[in-house]
Amino acid sequence: RYTPRDFLGLVEKHKIAWHEKTLGQLFCDGSARQIVAMLLAECAKAQVDVRLAVKISAVRKSDGFVVDTTAGQFDASQLVLATGGLSIPKMGATGFAHDVARQFGLKVVKPKAGLVPLHAEAHELAFHASLAGVSVPAIARAGPMEFAENILFTHRGLSGPAILQASSYLEPGDALHLNLAPDTDVAAVLKTRKHERPKAEIKTILGEIIPQRLAAALVPEKIMQHMTVPEMQSLNDRLHQWTVVPNGTEGYAKAEVTVGGIDTHELSSRTMEAKSVHGLYAIGEAVDVTGWLGGYNFQWAWASGYVAGEALSAR
Repeated sequence: RYTPRDFLGLVEKHKIAWHEKTLGQLFCDGSARQIVAMLLAECAKAQVDVRLAVKISAVRKSDGFVVDTTAGQFDASQLVLATGGLSIPKMGATGFAHDVARQFGLKVVKPKAGLVPLHAEAHELAFHASLAGVSVPAIARAGPMEFAENILFTHRGLSGPAILQASSYLEPGDALHLNLAPDTDVAAVLKTRKHERPKAEIKTILGEIIPQRLAAALVPEKIMQHMTVPEMQSLNDRLHQWTVVPNGTEGYAKAEVTVGGIDTHELSSRTMEAKSVHGLYAIGEAVDVTGWLGGYNFQWAWASGYVAGEALSAR
């Protein structure tokens, strides 16, 4: 058995090259399939019986648990729900864990897509489409939460790390507040540089502060040629206080995680066992625990799986 802190040592033991990106995120130099191969190798070493392409038709409780499948019936004294949430159904994601939890009387917090791109309202689609592919360092605020990373304009709305982070905290109808020029007084910079370089065009100077395509979309050409100080200040305010009300999200198909799931109050925080159903455990994304970008959701999966495994092995 390996604790979460041992995982990197396990990666190095299998000679998987890796590198660290911004914000402390670790990535394989090659393919993530190397991690899958590593885990399967460790399962084989521990004599884990892996059954693929097996469908479960029913889960029942007797003295222990009975699981009816296309590969026959399985009996066990303990059962772990480790089938994740609803995100990325093309990879096989379903609400199976939630359904089983409800079957046994456990509360399930209403699921929704998290870490997901946002749709723009219909009247804003043309604007977003004109900027598709433009990435801007920004601060995205949803309620009390702020995320300072890039945002990305798309044909359907907004994406990028800051948007994905904020999406998990938005409910339908909520406003998303964006600062598209953090730590920059755009009006002051425009006035200073125009004074220093009187022959420089405003759009050239503005393009040094924000992407030129964004500048062109925000400021009409006729104003760009002779921008007044009040117009500079108005642009500054707009960039710092951009507010949008998303018209939905890309849904589970593009969501990196599922927000919601089996209520944590139903489970022991030490073992992940259901308090009301002896021998039933739930781990990972099936549970109502949602992390930020950067491996936090994987960490939760490893950590919750570890404590459940420790509890099972102690029996």
